[in-house]
Amino acid sequence: MKRLINKYTLLLVSVLATLISCSDDENLENLNNTLFVRHKNADMPAYIHGNASEKVFLIILHGGPGGYGLSYRGSTIKNKIEKEYAVVYFDQRGSGMAQGSYSKDGINVDIMAEDVLALSKVIKHKYGNDSKLFLMGHSWGGTLGPATLLKDQSPFLGWIDVDGSHNVKGLYQEYISNFKRVAAEQIGIGNDIEYWSKVIDFVNGLDSEYNDINDMYDLNNEAFFAEEKLEESGIINTEGSQDNNVIFKYTPLTLIWNVLNTQSILDENLFRNVTYTDRLSEITIPSLVIWGKHDMVVPLGFAQEAYDNLGSSKKELVIFEKSGHSPMFSEPDLFADKVIEFINENK
Repeated sequence: MKRLINKYTLLLVSVLATLISCSDDENLENLNNTLFVRHKNADMPAYIHGNASEKVFLIILHGGPGGYGLSYRGSTIKNKIEKEYAVVYFDQRGSGMAQGSYSKDGINVDIMAEDVLALSKVIKHKYGNDSKLFLMGHSWGGTLGPATLLKDQSPFLGWIDVDGSHNVKGLYQEYISNFKRVAAEQIGIGNDIEYWSKVIDFVNGLDSEYNDINDMYDLNNEAFFAEEKLEESGIINTEGSQDNNVIFKYTPLTLIWNVLNTQSILDENLFRNVTYTDRLSEITIPSLVIWGKHDMVVPLGFAQEAYDNLGSSKKELVIFEKSGHSPMFSEPDLFADKVIEFINENK
């Protein structure tokens, strides 16, 4: 652990050079700020909004790989969580508006976890060492979150896992079994019989073991489409919208370039090799696991797996009954309440 701390201390010299110190007249109750983290040939923006009067910051790790931070600034996070605490919408390396010149060797889970730890140091330098940090990861962010915490969990007071993919290696077979289960249930109650019958035919035509990344992409795409069908059937609530001004923060060509390149670099290794299930016991900070009951993208079975294996003596699993992969949008008020409650209990 000391080696990690020493390494990040050295890295901080270059990171802090990009910052302007917090001014005395900055309104901590209504932050609207952007910081940049410079680390290993990448410049990554962190958009900070909300109430930092208690110096409590919720860092959100977006999905993807290749998503973007402000996609989570929907009504509930903006209008409820930001009223209580500051929220940090971080564009990860190779994502959103992050900039950089790096080879395939320069973008991997290990380096991206270092980026998050560098971000935690930037926030504490900017707003004070007494700043209180919570980490939340959604989907792919639920891969990067454990990777970060397994390097160093000491900067964070709590971990919030939202439909997170801590076991990417296990997704392929779980997709197949979950599709079969859900299809049988839907056919049994007479919902979209033609569609779900085709889903069964689709998964029955796949290899039982993962061999081809294109099969994974097909499964992933079908998972999102399946959630749309569940939404049409009233099983999943219709998702709310994000902040309409978000798009003006981004350059579309940069977003597209980043997502395509980041996924092409990371995905094959993720699907073949990456799982943190056996190491979740090393994560001992308070943890909240939130999952949509009808998640087709990272199926519900992973929720119990995450909860059972986390090493925290203070942990909770909450299943959202009317949600799929994104409970922050399909059950926004309940989501905000649970997150605020967790932070209140652990700050």
